[in-house]
Amino acid sequence: MLSLLLSPLRSGLLLIAILGLTWRWLPRWLAVIGIALACVLLLLMTPLGANLLVRIQESRAPLPDACQAPLPRTIVVLSGGTMTEPRNADDVATLSTASVHRLFAAVDLAHREPDAQWVIAGNSYYDVPESDIMATLAEQLGIPATSIRTEKRSRTTWQNAQFVAAMEPPIDKHIWLVTSALHMPRALYAFRSAGFDPCAWPGDYRYRSPFNVSYFLPGSSAIVKSEAALHEFAGELGYRLGLLRSHDRDPPPDSGER
Repeated sequence: MLSLLLSPLRSGLLLIAILGLTWRWLPRWLAVIGIALACVLLLLMTPLGANLLVRIQESRAPLPDACQAPLPRTIVVLSGGTMTEPRNADDVATLSTASVHRLFAAVDLAHREPDAQWVIAGNSYYDVPESDIMATLAEQLGIPATSIRTEKRSRTTWQNAQFVAAMEPPIDKHIWLVTSALHMPRALYAFRSAGFDPCAWPGDYRYRSPFNVSYFLPGSSAIVKSEAALHEFAGELGYRLGLLRSHDRDPPPDSGER
């Protein structure tokens, strides 16, 4: 049901069906509200509406300059999924665009903090953890293997924070948190709730300014972008209300070894 409400296309089609079936019996004020809501949903199917949502969310991610000294010496990178099932930890081509962009952002940060320790967090629904695949790519990009630890059990942002906090030996609480800009506000809330003092290093910005007439016309990429932004709004709200805080109670100690 929630996935239906977070999709402008699916919820729009459902609304149109309801309006069509009940139009004769609807009070005028309710019909006006329904039409207005349908127009909003149509707007969210265009790049104009989708990028408006994305800009609102991404603007909530603090910039790195907001981080107060002393600067963190630990970089925590959150995985962003895979496109297909990986064969092994070397199958870096299966990483999603979000995972790759987050890792590139972390590598850029590592050039400024060359002695920082890394933690890459995230499991997958396959046999090979996403964090292990991202660690392989990080090594290929020049990050020493001795600098990388992985957390390979978490499957949600809330679990990312809780399971990284449970790692043994423990990591510093003052960290650089690297994830997509769209995802950053929810991730910051989760890590602060787990006792961390995170500085944001957002990457993978998805906002695009107007480019041509197609910016005002519905399209599949705009629908995907709107769904992603709505997912982040709903996810953060769920965390703040305590509805989506899945801990998998008392995770076993994590050595951080690959």
